[in-house]
Amino acid sequence: MILGGIFVVLVFLRVLTGENAITSSGTVGTTLALGVPIGMAALGGLWAERAGVVNLGLEGMMIFGTWGGAYGAYFSGNAWMGLLMGVAMGAAGGLLHALVTVTFGVDHIVSGVALNILAPGVARYLSTMFFLGEPGAGATQSPPLPDFPTVSLPGVGGPLGDLEDKHWFLLSDLAGLARGLTTNLSALTIIALALIPLTYYVLWRTSFGLRIRSCGENPYAAESLGVRVYTMKYTAVVISGALAGLGGVFLAMVGSSQYQENQTNGRGYIGLAAMIFGNWRPGGLAAGTGLFGYTDALQQRGATGAVHALLLMVSVVLFGYAMWRLVPARRGVTAQVDLEAAGPRRRRQIYQAAAAIVVGAMLLAWYLATDSLPKEIVTYTPHLTTLLVLSMASQRLRMPAANGLRYRRGEGH
Repeated sequence: MILGGIFVVLVFLRVLTGENAITSSGTVGTTLALGVPIGMAALGGLWAERAGVVNLGLEGMMIFGTWGGAYGAYFSGNAWMGLLMGVAMGAAGGLLHALVTVTFGVDHIVSGVALNILAPGVARYLSTMFFLGEPGAGATQSPPLPDFPTVSLPGVGGPLGDLEDKHWFLLSDLAGLARGLTTNLSALTIIALALIPLTYYVLWRTSFGLRIRSCGENPYAAESLGVRVYTMKYTAVVISGALAGLGGVFLAMVGSSQYQENQTNGRGYIGLAAMIFGNWRPGGLAAGTGLFGYTDALQQRGATGAVHALLLMVSVVLFGYAMWRLVPARRGVTAQVDLEAAGPRRRRQIYQAAAAIVVGAMLLAWYLATDSLPKEIVTYTPHLTTLLVLSMASQRLRMPAANGLRYRRGEGH
């Protein structure tokens, strides 16, 4: 219902501003393509942190995945071998992180940062060894890589395209949404999308998933019930690295046609933000991934007018958020707020609502006074969206209770 409401708001925004790119099939398809690597990093973070290991090294694991995918695909001539190699290298990064944090007890943040520093250097060294001298390659990039097959739902592209081009209210928007989700999809995109419900099923509907999550909530209680906590943590972090590596393969072989240095461009960190926004749950992180991918899609497709129109939407969202924070004040027969009598939590809610109203009013004034946004702001729209969303979502977050804590067998007795 929430996602449907957001879509309807976007439809009204398109009609009001005339920016058809807001709900076009091209924007939807680009959102999907840009969201997959972020989503795989977020899903990898979910596996690790549900087991109690903070994985700040997602960026480095994605870098391993980009290089491994390029190496496997180029020297075998097979895209699927590239996927296997990229996932394996990402998993190796996860294994290294697990060894340092779980076995040696190093601080999880320190280990993650070290991995992010190590990965680019390793990738440059390996590129110099294997790609330097190859046609179209060098120390910072691979040769052109083979593609994954693409899939389209037969018989829907033409009729949906005709309906989308009419720009009818809601019907054309639904056609654009359906067309973007069913045409010219990479096989790797379909695999990535399937991994989200699969993760939910494994972690929340199987005994194996229950053991993983118990390690993130109370590893000593899990140990007392016979759970092999070290094994569960290692397994979860290796899976985390494999998923991040898959996101890296997507960047090198679907988002581009070759590996390039710094190709991840901070997507591992944005994936971590999407996981936090999603409250450490698959559905929530999928929504966060879609949001970041959507804003990135608008700026990459050059839809500066659509990005400008988002100012209006964000201001409305902020006003709605302010009203939601103020609702508890309307009890009894008066809505008067006595800050002195209010508790600390209530005062905090009132201050947050006031801040949202001020920022929303500023964005609304900015929208009304301008016709476009500076290029620099458009380029950094996804990162600004990350900061805004996390600041609004921070009130309802609950990470696993033992996330990031050092565990040693037997210390809980």
